[in-house]
Amino acid sequence: MSVPDRAVEVTQAPDPVRAVFRTALRDMLLLLGPLAVLGVGVGALVAGLPGVWGALLGIAVALLFSGSTIVSMLVTARSSVATTGAVIMGTWLVKMALVVAVLVALGDRHFYHRIVFAVVLFAGVLGSAALDYLAVRRGRVPYTEPSRG
Repeated sequence: MSVPDRAVEVTQAPDPVRAVFRTALRDMLLLLGPLAVLGVGVGALVAGLPGVWGALLGIAVALLFSGSTIVSMLVTARSSVATTGAVIMGTWLVKMALVVAVLVALGDRHFYHRIVFAVVLFAGVLGSAALDYLAVRRGRVPYTEPSRG
């Protein structure tokens, strides 16, 4: 008696390393959403429309700065150390160039409030770094992998 051909559904265990990076990405977005609302509200109260622009620009730069690292780690989670290192270094270099370019481009502009921009950017980047740390600390990543023998 033969077993009829059926598509065998293979389920894989979730990847704990990618789960840590997904958690860090989710937490960063959950931080930056309310921070944008709060920053825009406080910016509007403090400086009017320039405060709103300062908050929005701060959130955008924080998202670029913090999000690019998490996404590059998520994409290379199962790559070789050399590939991961190259992607992380390349991402860091591009990120630094973009942040410097944005800061230079905004340097002589007066449509945004610089203090609101700096406070929102600082809060976004520092908060994201703290959430990244917590995601890694709470992550349950095994030290060894079971054999697939």
